[in-house]
Amino acid sequence: MKNQAQLSDKDKQFRDFSLHDNMWRVVLYVGFPLALYQSLTQLFKIFDSMMAAHISATAVSTVAYLSQINLMLSALGGGLAVGASIKISEAYGSGDFQLVKKRVSTLFAMCAILGLTLLVVLVPFTPQFLRLAKTPEEFIAGGTQYFILELFGMVISFFNNVYIAIERARGNSKRILNLNMVVIGLKLALTALFVYVLNCGINMISVATIISQTFLLAAACKNLNQKDNAFGFSLAAISLKPEVTRPMIALSIPVIVEKVAFSFGKVIVNSMSTIYTPLTVGALGISNNIGGFTTMPQNGFQEGGSAIISQNLGAGEPKRALKAFQCVLVIDAAIGVFFMTLSLVFIRQISWLFAGSDEEFLQMIASIYRYEALGAVPLGINAAVLSLLYGFGKTRLTLVINFCRVFLFRIPVLWFLQNFTDLGSISVGIVMGISNILTGAAASLICIWEIRKICKEYQITFF
Repeated sequence: MKNQAQLSDKDKQFRDFSLHDNMWRVVLYVGFPLALYQSLTQLFKIFDSMMAAHISATAVSTVAYLSQINLMLSALGGGLAVGASIKISEAYGSGDFQLVKKRVSTLFAMCAILGLTLLVVLVPFTPQFLRLAKTPEEFIAGGTQYFILELFGMVISFFNNVYIAIERARGNSKRILNLNMVVIGLKLALTALFVYVLNCGINMISVATIISQTFLLAAACKNLNQKDNAFGFSLAAISLKPEVTRPMIALSIPVIVEKVAFSFGKVIVNSMSTIYTPLTVGALGISNNIGGFTTMPQNGFQEGGSAIISQNLGAGEPKRALKAFQCVLVIDAAIGVFFMTLSLVFIRQISWLFAGSDEEFLQMIASIYRYEALGAVPLGINAAVLSLLYGFGKTRLTLVINFCRVFLFRIPVLWFLQNFTDLGSISVGIVMGISNILTGAAASLICIWEIRKICKEYQITFF
């Protein structure tokens, strides 16, 4: 390349801030807007469910079920963005700005290849794929077109996830928040128009998603159109050489497998839940959405924390990296306590938003969530541990944690309850509580083991 990649003054200031300022300030500065963004994203999912419920109870269950399959596929792009952005943050922290530009540009190219491949393979065979995922026939009949539209929206989100990961590495959390507030507002306005005014079905809910995600993609194209900037996209900077792609792919593959396996496990749980009634799937999906009000802000600090940790590690500051983890741990645990308490106090009122006058559906949602809420603090601990493991590039361990969460702590327990008890639909709530608590415990044990190894390797102390 003829021109050397450079940092803007703003990027230089943030790098200095991340590597030298008070760590509590750094974590809050980066993490709070991300936590708010994640919360708003969860809120729009809640409103989506409410609007789908306005169509019919079957519609909300269809959306809940197919959303889990969509999340499984989205994990491909999301995992690539997470793993690759760790290496981008590391190069940013170490001061290798030419490598930053190569990784940014190459990551977008990899997303394009992945997205086109999925569309070519899945769009012509959507009904067959949904049957392979054990989707009930009534959901396939009413949701095939919806799922195809969701696939196109998902590919757009691949690029948007990469863009968000890059802005996160640059410390532009406020930009992420502001852009997504516009996206969410546009999405909600369009969905409300289609459902309440035009009386459309669930397909138009997906169209609203595509339109709003396209807006974010346009903003990404504008903000990354900086040829000489290290974080700008350039065709000339795309490099498929192993020294550029291998580190990103090596970290991304465990994350992709982890996210796909986790989402696939949730699809299995949904499929197992249909042994009760199709509405149980809808109630479980709504319970998961309510629980997201706690876990999504925790995930915001997790994502911000992993970026800070990898930047400081790249700059040769492992002690500050551990300090960032400590801050994230305290914040995520506090978020768990606060939102668990708040949601349990008002669970009946929250459930009414989705069930309306359907008292049976309302009671089902509330009873499932009361058990799921018990995992709020353990999942906060888990999120903090994941930020540590992502930041230090130990993505194979994050794969172990999330694989155990679903395939050891969740599916076998649900199978046992279904075959050896007569608890009924409440079983799915009990399973969520058990798996979330055990996940937090497993993450804690792995965290203690890894921190001891890190301290020994870098000759530092944790406190």
